[in-house]
Amino acid sequence: MKKVLSGIQPSGQLTLGNYIGALQNFVKLQHTEVCFFMIVDLHAISVPQDPANLREQTEAVAALFIAAGIDPSKATVFVQSHVREHAELGWLFTTLANMGELERMTQFKDKSSGKESVGAGLFVYPTLMAADILLYNADLVPVGDDQKQHLELTRDLAHRFNTRFGSYFTVPEPYIPKVGARIMSLDDASKKMSKSNPNPGSFIALLDPPDVIRKKISRATTDSGREVKYDPANKPEISNLMGIYSHCANISIPEIEARYEGQGYGPFKKDLAEHVVSVLEPLQNKYHDIRNSGEIHNILKQGAERATAVASRTLADAKDLMGFLRPRS
Repeated sequence: MKKVLSGIQPSGQLTLGNYIGALQNFVKLQHTEVCFFMIVDLHAISVPQDPANLREQTEAVAALFIAAGIDPSKATVFVQSHVREHAELGWLFTTLANMGELERMTQFKDKSSGKESVGAGLFVYPTLMAADILLYNADLVPVGDDQKQHLELTRDLAHRFNTRFGSYFTVPEPYIPKVGARIMSLDDASKKMSKSNPNPGSFIALLDPPDVIRKKISRATTDSGREVKYDPANKPEISNLMGIYSHCANISIPEIEARYEGQGYGPFKKDLAEHVVSVLEPLQNKYHDIRNSGEIHNILKQGAERATAVASRTLADAKDLMGFLRPRS
């Protein structure tokens, strides 16, 4: 069994895109691999966060992990900041990374563009991500397009450490599922559906009430014409909605095309909304049960203990190889 590491920031509401593109894959992977899934709150504070909101969202994302089907008896679910080794190894990797490498990170350029002042945390974000992955010697890392460059740096840092101090870290590979999904924004199919989009109508949040979901889908941008046809190049907006339909109704794109032939966008969008509601309502009910029971705190405590058991050994070994003096007991 291979080790898998992935995380999601608690910096906004999780979306249907997160569910289809990430959480569903997490659920599948837990049955075949050794999985570590974390809520990356240390990454979230690389840009300003409201303290109360950060605390609430961290707990909410953890509960959504479980509500989506991640089994804490099979996968280790924890909060990044609950395992102190992440921050310490992250600092050690800043000493191995070069300024030029970090300056070339596309995400840093995008998030710092046009700002008079940029926090150093955003600059060294990739070295912390490298620590996240290498602490568990992960073999596979599920990553989206926006994180591929960071994973390449992680691979470079693992190679650099192994060359300089002795072979130790596993060089991770990206995990790309055979059947993947990239869910795009409801108002612009050229952009990924994102919880950070300032327009709430651009995404479906996992906790959106049914009537809100119906309204958002009814207002979703469509292409000119009325034909329900999958053609990402010429009809990107309706093709994106068809992709969501296919995943939520578990039917193929050709079946969708046949079902709505000659009917136009209205009936299609109405049915799509009901399929999304039918997928999210059970998840929402389970989420509220988890939050009301308070069991998420025990899950996170146990997950942090399991993660720390692995991470502490890795950090100690890495520090030994680098020449740090161990404290005497």
